[in-house]
Amino acid sequence: MSGGCTECGNKGGCDHRKGAMMAAVGDALTRLYPAQRWAERDEQAAFRGGVPRADGIRLAELLAERLKAMALFRPGADDEYCDWVYVLCVGRTPSILEIREGLVGGDALEVDDEEQLYLRVALSSLTRFAGVQQVSMRMSRAGEERVITEAPRAGVFDPILLRRFQSLVAVLAEMEIQHVDFGEIMEPPAGFDPGDYADRYAGVPCVANYLFYPQPCSAVVTTLAPRQG
Repeated sequence: MSGGCTECGNKGGCDHRKGAMMAAVGDALTRLYPAQRWAERDEQAAFRGGVPRADGIRLAELLAERLKAMALFRPGADDEYCDWVYVLCVGRTPSILEIREGLVGGDALEVDDEEQLYLRVALSSLTRFAGVQQVSMRMSRAGEERVITEAPRAGVFDPILLRRFQSLVAVLAEMEIQHVDFGEIMEPPAGFDPGDYADRYAGVPCVANYLFYPQPCSAVVTTLAPRQG
C-alpha cells in the first residue's frame, strides 16, 4: 500500500513496477512543463492527454459493481485539473458524501456525529494517470446545519482498505489508466521552479500538484449542509 512496503516479500517486483511508474511520471512532467516552472504548462500537450470525463463515469460504474460499494463520480472544480471518484469503504448509505453533494438531504443520517472512510481517486485531466488517497469524512450537527469535514491522507494506509484498494487498481489497469502511487509523488520534482505557488497555497508544490490538483494534498475541507433536503 502507499504507506510503505518494508515488510513486503515481493520487493524486487515492486521496485521494478515503481521504476516504470516514476519513469512515466518523469516523461509526463517533461511533456507538460517544458520550462520546469509551476503554472507554466504546455496547454497543447495537456489538451492531448488526460482521462475523459466519460471514462471517469464509467470507472465509478465499474467500481460500484466490482467492489460492491457506493462509488460516486464528481467533476473537478474550476481550479483543479482532475475529476474525482469516491468509493465508500467504511460507513453506510445514504452517505455523508451524498449529503455534501446535495443528492440527499442533511437529515438522511439521523445521527449527531458520523464518520466514514473512502478511497478517493483523482483522474488527471492532463495525462492518463490516476492517484488514490484514503479520505475520512465526518459529519456533526451545528444548530440547524451539518458540518462536513473531509480529511485526506497522503496515500492509502489503513489495512481495512487493502482488498478494495487492490481491486480498484486492477480496474484502472483494465481501463488502461496508469495508477500512480501517491506516496511516491509527495516530494517536489527535482530542478523545478515553484514560481508563485507559495503566495497562493503556501509551501512548495509536490509532483502530485503538477499532475492532479493545486491545493496541498492533505488539505482539510469543511462545508455546511442544510439539515432539510
